[in-house]
Amino acid sequence: MSGSALYETFARAPLAFERGEGSWLITADGERFLDFAAGIAVNSLGHSHPHLVAALGEQAGKLWHVSNLYEIPGQSRLGERLVKNTFADKVFFTNSGAEALECAIKTARRYHYVAGRPERNRIITVEGAFHGRTLATIAAGGQKKYLEGFGPNVEGFDQVPFGDLKALKNAITPATAAILVEPVQGEGGIRAVPNDMLKAIRGLCDEHGILLILDEVQCGVGRTGRLFAHEWAGIEPDIMAIAKGIGGGFPLGACLATDDAATGMTTGVHGTTFGGNPLAMAVGNAVLDVVLEDGFLDEVNRKSLLLRQGLAEIVDAFPAVFEEFRGAGLILGLKCRQPNAAVTLAFRDENLLTVPGGDNVVRLLPPLTVSDEEIRAALGHMRDAAEKLVKVAVDA
Repeated sequence: MSGSALYETFARAPLAFERGEGSWLITADGERFLDFAAGIAVNSLGHSHPHLVAALGEQAGKLWHVSNLYEIPGQSRLGERLVKNTFADKVFFTNSGAEALECAIKTARRYHYVAGRPERNRIITVEGAFHGRTLATIAAGGQKKYLEGFGPNVEGFDQVPFGDLKALKNAITPATAAILVEPVQGEGGIRAVPNDMLKAIRGLCDEHGILLILDEVQCGVGRTGRLFAHEWAGIEPDIMAIAKGIGGGFPLGACLATDDAATGMTTGVHGTTFGGNPLAMAVGNAVLDVVLEDGFLDEVNRKSLLLRQGLAEIVDAFPAVFEEFRGAGLILGLKCRQPNAAVTLAFRDENLLTVPGGDNVVRLLPPLTVSDEEIRAALGHMRDAAEKLVKVAVDA
């Protein structure tokens, strides 16, 4: 054997962290990094949040896994809370966002099948989307870099350009089962679908008797300043996939649906071994305890304004490095003029962790619990990094 024992599918940064505290990650030798990546929008309440630690520890001392052969009280409780606070009537718990999307796709196809419309099995998706790494979800995303070498592609997806409502209308056929949209594309470069377009898409679904599936894996659970991003548009989907932030760092996803949309999901047609296990449910309930507290989302919006004001100043001050900033709440992006990989590295050299995305964007995804002081510190690191990037460009 040569090299690492691990699959070489990740270009990992030469960093390893021993512990985390709130918005900070700390190496074994004590070097501190301000974490505006949050495990790619996963650590919604930061690292080692005391309420999450207590919930996980308490459950770990009782029961880890029983499978869905039996009742899981924490699962019923989390499902009921999600139903109470969303459009949904039913919830299926998974371990990841990709699994939640798989469930959403199956739910939509099955809905039409049991209604006597088996020919309605195609789903319209949007260019630049990222829905996961399974064979079905890479086909749904349609990005060549993720599809290459894994053929034949899973059939049943028709893709349209981002923001092109006319193309979307034209893509609807008698075989269309649903439209699948990320309200804010994360991997695609923090590209938000305008509220008017989300409303128009909802209208198209109603007009043609098809389902609206929203992928809120990255933009959900408070990240935009509402519990879910689609709430800003005043619409409701038929099916929604969530993950990342709902587990606060513990693997957890869910597919939410209306009673009508979930009609076909009857005993035996879908399943999971680990999904909805007691550990995940304890953490998911603990996350909701915090996110649903009075004033929590108001604070996310207030902190977003502080961060966006600072980003506007940085974009103005360094036009050779940045073109614009975009996003909502605490899912923000800096569109770069220099390669985003170089900008991400420059930020990391200032002990600020961020995430590259599509469209040459650097994603800023701090914990929703980030403090004003930490936001100001991050802006200072960005400014210092930009100054160095400008100097390097001039010297070159």
